[in-house]
Amino acid sequence: MRFTIDQPFSFPPDVVARAYADPALYVAFQELPKMSRPEVLSSESSGETVTLQIRYRFSGDLSPAARAVLDPNRLTWVEHSTHDLSRLTTVFRMVPDHYGDRFSCSGRYRFEPDGTGARRHCEGEIKVRALLVAGAVENAIVSGLREHLGDEVAVVQSFLSG
Repeated sequence: MRFTIDQPFSFPPDVVARAYADPALYVAFQELPKMSRPEVLSSESSGETVTLQIRYRFSGDLSPAARAVLDPNRLTWVEHSTHDLSRLTTVFRMVPDHYGDRFSCSGRYRFEPDGTGARRHCEGEIKVRALLVAGAVENAIVSGLREHLGDEVAVVQSFLSG
């Protein structure tokens, strides 16, 4: 299933892109619902390129369709991302700690001017392999991702405001 998600920010695109490449931002995400505090596993910088590996743990409620194929206690994954700060782009892939044979997700973010601020435009693809319920689970995950990224905006705005 392909998906797109946009997030509006009141800061310039390069400022928002640099925030997402800063490991300190992810500590602030501990206040978000449905996710435990992300754990930055690694951060490496080389010129205008930053690579991050961040572990996430889902802590919200799952729909009955998702619970039919997923154990909520095993919903952890590592997001591998490469941030190109000169191009204001990020490529990512989510690597599950469990269910690797049933789940894959990857995509890219683009930071663009939007009025007086910026928008982070995400294009991605998620695949769930589960008989009969794959589409419902994909829809539930994308819906949750859309909600989570919407919740991130206020945290990023606060982080950038100091």
